Amino acid sequence: MIKRLFLIFTFLALSLALLPPPLMAVGREESAAEAAKPRLDKKLGSAFKLGNPVFLRIFKDEAIVEIWMLPENSQKFKLFHSYPICAFSGGLGPKTKEGDRKAPEGFYAVGLRHLNPFSNYHLSFDLDYPNAYDRAQGYTGSLLMVHGNCLSDGCYAMTDPQIEEIYTLAKAALDNGQPFFRVHIFPFRLTASNLALYKNYPWHDFWTMLEPVYAYFEKHGHPPDVAVEKGLYKISGL
Repeated sequence: MIKRLFLIFTFLALSLALLPPPLMAVGREESAAEAAKPRLDKKLGSAFKLGNPVFLRIFKDEAIVEIWMLPENSQKFKLFHSYPICAFSGGLGPKTKEGDRKAPEGFYAVGLRHLNPFSNYHLSFDLDYPNAYDRAQGYTGSLLMVHGNCLSDGCYAMTDPQIEEIYTLAKAALDNGQPFFRVHIFPFRLTASNLALYKNYPWHDFWTMLEPVYAYFEKHGHPPDVAVEKGLYKISGL
């Protein structure tokens, strides 16, 4: 009898181990979405719908993640909500090498393959660092994420309820046909006055390069396509 029970237990354990990751992940994603839905419904109101395209901006000095959404029949993204960042490390300036514990700055794109419902930090999505610009500079690093658990070693860490909302909005947008969503990460709002305050800072030239992309969104209400040409960020078509 004991031997039979052992064999049954072993069979069940192996069967669970062989389940494909997406099937095992569904429970956590569904639980997170269910927990987030009442909070999101209040924030969405009549202006937004779950599944609308999303766009994220991160400002280090303010320690916030802005979630922008594109309402139906609109040409401009509108601010949905600003979430305070629970923790990030490294201060102002881009990440340049593995182990420097700095959170990245620049322009990143996140698709379904970057979402991780198995994260040790509740839920997460990878920023796909290093991007083309980072690689052109010889920067190194990996697994730079936005995640929960309020613990950072180079990532942008949120509380678990916050990441549930952000993850649910992002997943719904991607499932609804948005091929990827952009994440623009700035040290601060790149106004002329703010840049002047940091004119003697080592990363001033880098931030000046980011400014046209920041200004484009401020003017037009949607993020531009950004390319990397000769190792520099450039708005495509300009």
